[in-house]
Amino acid sequence: MGKGRHSGRDPADFAKTDRLLSAEELAVRDRVRAFVEEEVLPVAADHWDRAEFPFGLLKGLGGLGLMGGTYERRYGGSEMNNVAYGLGVAELARGSGSLSTFLHVQSGLAMAAIHELGSEEQKERWLPAMARCERIGCFALTEPESGSDPASMRTTATRTPGGYVLEGEKRWIGNASFADVAVVWAKGEDGRVRGFLVEKETGGFEARVIPRKGSQRAVWQAHIRLRRCFVPEENRLPLAEGLGSTLSILTHSRYGVGWDGLGQAADCYERALSYARDREQFGSPIAAFQLVQNRLARMAADLAQLRLLAVHMGRLKDAGELDPPLVSMFKMSSLSKARRIAALARETLGGNGILLDHRIMEHMADIEGAYTYEGTDDINALIVGQAITGHRAFAPRHS
Repeated sequence: MGKGRHSGRDPADFAKTDRLLSAEELAVRDRVRAFVEEEVLPVAADHWDRAEFPFGLLKGLGGLGLMGGTYERRYGGSEMNNVAYGLGVAELARGSGSLSTFLHVQSGLAMAAIHELGSEEQKERWLPAMARCERIGCFALTEPESGSDPASMRTTATRTPGGYVLEGEKRWIGNASFADVAVVWAKGEDGRVRGFLVEKETGGFEARVIPRKGSQRAVWQAHIRLRRCFVPEENRLPLAEGLGSTLSILTHSRYGVGWDGLGQAADCYERALSYARDREQFGSPIAAFQLVQNRLARMAADLAQLRLLAVHMGRLKDAGELDPPLVSMFKMSSLSKARRIAALARETLGGNGILLDHRIMEHMADIEGAYTYEGTDDINALIVGQAITGHRAFAPRHS
């Protein structure tokens, strides 16, 4: 399935949800779709297979206006709404879950932290170049012993004349091995969590790529070590005070990951549908068989529900009404449905489903990564459960 497979009506939009979108939103979707068809699809599977990051796509990706797309133009943004941004994310994920993960780190985490918590000087210095992918950022929160419980982080920031000295380790940090700036979170001597901009080549900062991954293979996550790493005062994010500021940034990225699941699931469905129409067994295309039609019908229904939820979440975000529990529900629902759709699609292709040429196995593996990051499925469910019941199921162990 190559160029032109999205011409005319989108086969993954059985419920005709396109009519809910504005011309401007459709234009963003189509712009990213064209980039994916022309630039991403020809190389994505090979990069994934070799576990190589597609550096050659960065210039084109930076020209889409998607990085920090909702931000003001003076910061390199396109001032698009959140539905348009989500549609662009979904299209990128159709072509490569690894590349959309890069986007979440660059745009949804690193740029979001600078935009929401940085000084005017920090925003002007970093955001326009990051929007063009001329500068790369990462977001260093997770630690070897601290994933779902960021309050237990051990990385410290000790005051020293002119700035801070950072000590500690971070793990699973996307882009860190080639980032120009790392947003690093650390606990001060008063126990409060603060954010710092650690620039490339800073002494005491080391990032090594984590090898042998079975998911997100074409995007690099790294293990960071901070040893007597000095950060000047002007590189502290002035509004990053307390764990709440950290978690507010995760809400932005989690929203994007919800669209990620939709995009990858849509590609799995389309490829399964195309294969079922073309593949003949026992004298008929397998699309004529009851069991195959049952799988396709269930995939189409799940996709319709996901599309409707995604657009509604985007409208709520534009209205300032998308609270963290709703974002968690969106991410939880999207990735669990994407997981199921990918499995049904792979089953539809039989033995051919494991070949990277058909892309479904790649999507299945990448969905597993997204199912876990930006809050595991269980953690997101508990966030929703607390909002529903008023009871917190995971006991607060930290102040």
